[in-house]
Formats: sequence, C-alpha cells, structure tokens
Amino acid sequence: MTERVFKGLTAVFLAMEAVLYAAFLTLDLTGRGGAAIPIKYGGILLCLGFAALCALRGGELLVLIALALTACADWFLLVQNDCYPMGIALFLCVQTVYFVRLRLAGTGSGYVLRAGLALGAGLAVYALGMASPVNLLAAVYFSQLLSNTALSWTLRGAPWRRFALGLTLFVGCDACVGLFNALPAHSPLYPAVSVGMWLFYLPSQVLIALSAKEEFP
Repeated sequence: MTERVFKGLTAVFLAMEAVLYAAFLTLDLTGRGGAAIPIKYGGILLCLGFAALCALRGGELLVLIALALTACADWFLLVQNDCYPMGIALFLCVQTVYFVRLRLAGTGSGYVLRAGLALGAGLAVYALGMASPVNLLAAVYFSQLLSNTALSWTLRGAPWRRFALGLTLFVGCDACVGLFNALPAHSPLYPAVSVGMWLFYLPSQVLIALSAKEEFP
C-alpha cells in the first residue's frame, strides 16, 4: 500500500468517524440515546479496523491489541449493558497494554504514582460509602488510566501527543461515567454528563488509533 493510498484511507476513516460522531450526539441531545448504541459501537469498531490497517503497515501492534480489548469491553458495557465486572476488567487490561507501550517507549515505571493513585482511589470509594467489588475494580482501573495519562505527556513527538491527548479525553469520559453513576437523575449535571461520556470517548479512541500510524523506536 502506497503512502498516498494510506493517507486517503486515513481521510476516509476520519470522515466516517465525524459522521458517526455527529449522528450519535444528535440522538443523545434529543433524548434518543438508545438508538445511538449501534452507531457508537460502530465508531469503536472503525478505530479497531484502522489500528489493524496501521499494524499491517508496520505500525504499533500494541494499539491494535488494546483497541481489540476495548471493543470487547464496550460489547459488555455498551451493547449488552450487563456483566459490568467483565467490562471493567477488560478496560483494566487495556490500561496494562498501554502501560507496556509507554515502558517500551522509554517512560519511567511510575510505580509510586500508580500505587498511590490506586490507594487513593480505593480510599475515596470507601469514604463515599460505595465500596462494592465493582466500584473498587473501577477505582483501580481509573487510577491506572490516570497514571498512564501522566506518563504519556512525558514523551515527545506528534504520535505521542495524539496518544496523550487521547488518554486525557479518556479521563474526561470516565469522569463523566463516574458522575453519571453517582448523581441522582434529577441533578442539573445529569444530562450534561450523560452526553459528555461519549462526547469525550469516541475522540479519545480515534486519537489513540491515529497514534499507531508511525513506528516507534
């Protein structure tokens, strides 16, 4: 595949994601979020397909693995809307893959940061009286996402900036998910965070997929 063809396919990928993004945001904002589920999942599968294309051209294989795990997690959490422990556990696996990617790129281990954030997240769940197994698992997952995001911003180069921005938007998505599950339905913030989850999430996955375009040392 020539570089010109690949650039054309990248443009098609971005155009398709933009159409899907506009479509499901319109449905979410007009109170028809249920109808948006296939569109949202289609956007994730497109990211997976683009990462596979990048991997075939010698790009980053770990992104393909992580996005495959992401698609599996979203199958449980979005499409099936059940088996939440499995979905969260898969997202924890996603962050483990990203941690391996960051370490191979030369970042520090961040073990103190990772352990500290995990402990802090667990204590916060206990302090809020929400210490169920699922919530504790989600707290550990979120702590690893935060630490990966911090590590990603220490790397230089356009692909890593895309990756870091993608993880940062991922944090925004999961912050909205946490508020969505914690706030009462009558809260004035509830409609905003319900839309905010995917407002941040699909762009985050698109940027992560784009970060696989180049090979890294």
